[in-house]
Amino acid sequence: MATVFTRRIIAYIIDFFVVSAFMWIVSYFIFLISNPNDVHSIYQYIPYVVPFLIYFYFVLTEKLAGASVGKALMFLQVKSKNGSDISWPQAIVRNLTKIYWVPIIFDWLIGKILKTDRLLNNITRTIVVNDNS
Repeated sequence: MATVFTRRIIAYIIDFFVVSAFMWIVSYFIFLISNPNDVHSIYQYIPYVVPFLIYFYFVLTEKLAGASVGKALMFLQVKSKNGSDISWPQAIVRNLTKIYWVPIIFDWLIGKILKTDRLLNNITRTIVVNDNS
Protein backbone atom coordinates (compact mmCIF):
# COMPACT_ATOMS: atom_id res chain seq x y z
CA MET A 1 0.00 0.00 0.00
CA ALA A 2 1.17 3.54 -0.70
CA THR A 3 2.57 5.71 2.05
CA VAL A 4 0.43 8.39 3.70
CA PHE A 5 2.48 11.04 1.88
CA THR A 6 1.80 9.46 -1.53
CA ARG A 7 -1.89 9.13 -0.73
CA ARG A 8 -1.98 12.78 0.37
CA ILE A 9 -0.57 13.85 -2.99
CA ILE A 10 -3.14 11.72 -4.81
CA ALA A 11 -5.86 13.15 -2.56
CA TYR A 12 -4.72 16.68 -3.40
CA ILE A 13 -4.93 15.90 -7.14
CA ILE A 14 -8.42 14.43 -6.67
CA ASP A 15 -9.44 17.55 -4.74
CA PHE A 16 -8.15 19.69 -7.59
CA PHE A 17 -10.53 17.93 -9.97
CA VAL A 18 -13.43 18.08 -7.51
CA VAL A 19 -12.92 21.81 -6.99
CA SER A 20 -12.52 22.37 -10.74
CA ALA A 21 -15.82 20.59 -11.42
CA PHE A 22 -17.53 22.60 -8.70
CA MET A 23 -16.13 25.84 -10.13
CA TRP A 24 -17.36 24.89 -13.59
CA ILE A 25 -20.88 24.42 -12.21
CA VAL A 26 -20.74 27.69 -10.26
CA SER A 27 -19.46 29.62 -13.28
CA TYR A 28 -22.21 28.13 -15.44
CA PHE A 29 -24.89 29.43 -13.09
CA ILE A 30 -23.18 32.81 -12.81
CA PHE A 31 -23.17 33.10 -16.58
CA LEU A 32 -26.88 32.16 -16.69
CA ILE A 33 -27.87 34.95 -14.32
CA SER A 34 -25.48 37.57 -15.71
CA ASN A 35 -26.14 39.99 -18.50
CA PRO A 36 -25.85 37.97 -21.75
CA ASN A 37 -24.37 40.99 -23.53
CA ASP A 38 -21.60 41.42 -20.95
CA VAL A 39 -20.64 37.86 -19.93
CA HIS A 40 -16.91 38.52 -20.18
CA SER A 41 -17.01 41.13 -17.42
CA ILE A 42 -17.37 38.27 -14.92
CA TYR A 43 -13.86 37.05 -15.73
CA GLN A 44 -12.31 39.99 -13.93
CA TYR A 45 -13.70 38.70 -10.61
CA ILE A 46 -12.72 35.05 -10.99
CA PRO A 47 -9.11 35.42 -9.70
CA TYR A 48 -10.52 36.86 -6.48
CA VAL A 49 -13.55 34.67 -5.94
CA VAL A 50 -12.29 31.20 -6.91
CA PRO A 51 -9.38 31.01 -4.42
CA PHE A 52 -11.70 31.74 -1.52
CA LEU A 53 -14.24 29.17 -2.69
CA ILE A 54 -11.38 26.64 -2.81
CA TYR A 55 -10.35 27.68 0.70
CA PHE A 56 -13.91 27.32 2.01
CA TYR A 57 -14.16 23.88 0.38
CA PHE A 58 -11.15 22.63 2.35
CA VAL A 59 -12.15 24.32 5.61
CA LEU A 60 -15.74 23.04 5.51
CA THR A 61 -14.99 19.49 4.41
CA GLU A 62 -12.13 18.99 6.86
CA LYS A 63 -14.02 20.50 9.78
CA LEU A 64 -17.43 18.93 9.13
CA ALA A 65 -16.39 15.55 7.67
CA GLY A 66 -12.81 15.23 8.90
CA ALA A 67 -11.50 14.96 5.35
CA SER A 68 -11.83 16.51 1.92
CA VAL A 69 -13.26 14.35 -0.87
CA GLY A 70 -9.75 13.39 -1.99
CA LYS A 71 -8.64 12.47 1.52
CA ALA A 72 -11.81 10.44 2.09
CA LEU A 73 -11.22 8.50 -1.15
CA MET A 74 -7.64 7.82 -0.04
CA PHE A 75 -8.84 6.74 3.44
CA LEU A 76 -7.16 9.66 5.21
CA GLN A 77 -8.51 11.91 7.92
CA VAL A 78 -7.42 15.17 9.55
CA LYS A 79 -7.21 15.02 13.35
CA SER A 80 -5.80 17.08 16.18
CA LYS A 81 -2.57 15.66 17.54
CA ASN A 82 -4.49 14.68 20.69
CA GLY A 83 -6.76 12.46 18.54
CA SER A 84 -9.89 14.61 18.58
CA ASP A 85 -11.64 16.17 15.59
CA ILE A 86 -10.17 19.47 14.47
CA SER A 87 -11.68 22.76 15.63
CA TRP A 88 -12.80 25.64 13.41
CA PRO A 89 -9.64 27.69 14.12
CA GLN A 90 -7.48 24.67 13.25
CA ALA A 91 -9.39 24.11 9.98
CA ILE A 92 -9.14 27.79 9.09
CA VAL A 93 -5.41 28.15 9.75
CA ARG A 94 -4.21 24.79 8.39
CA ASN A 95 -5.79 25.51 5.00
CA LEU A 96 -4.50 29.05 4.46
CA THR A 97 -1.82 27.91 2.01
CA LYS A 98 -4.43 26.19 -0.19
CA ILE A 99 -6.01 29.47 -1.29
CA TYR A 100 -4.00 29.60 -4.52
CA TRP A 101 -2.83 25.92 -4.59
CA VAL A 102 0.88 26.78 -5.05
CA PRO A 103 1.77 28.10 -1.54
CA ILE A 104 1.25 24.62 -0.13
CA ILE A 105 4.58 23.63 -1.70
CA PHE A 106 6.35 26.23 0.45
CA ASP A 107 4.34 25.15 3.49
CA TRP A 108 5.58 21.60 2.93
CA LEU A 109 9.20 22.65 2.19
CA ILE A 110 9.43 24.80 5.33
CA GLY A 111 7.95 21.90 7.27
CA LYS A 112 10.62 19.56 5.93
CA ILE A 113 13.37 22.04 6.81
CA LEU A 114 11.96 22.16 10.36
CA LYS A 115 11.76 18.34 10.32
CA THR A 116 7.98 18.23 10.58
CA ASP A 117 5.08 17.46 8.26
CA ARG A 118 3.82 20.88 7.13
CA LEU A 119 4.44 24.20 8.83
CA LEU A 120 0.72 24.91 9.28
CA ASN A 121 0.05 21.40 10.54
CA ASN A 122 2.75 22.01 13.14
CA ILE A 123 1.31 25.40 14.11
CA THR A 124 -2.26 24.08 14.37
CA ARG A 125 -1.20 20.80 15.99
CA THR A 126 -3.02 18.74 13.38
CA ILE A 127 -2.03 15.57 11.56
CA VAL A 128 -3.32 13.53 8.64
CA VAL A 129 -3.82 9.90 9.63
CA ASN A 130 -5.13 6.65 8.18
CA ASP A 131 -8.90 6.42 8.46
CA ASN A 132 -9.41 3.12 10.23
CA SER A 133 -13.20 3.23 10.27
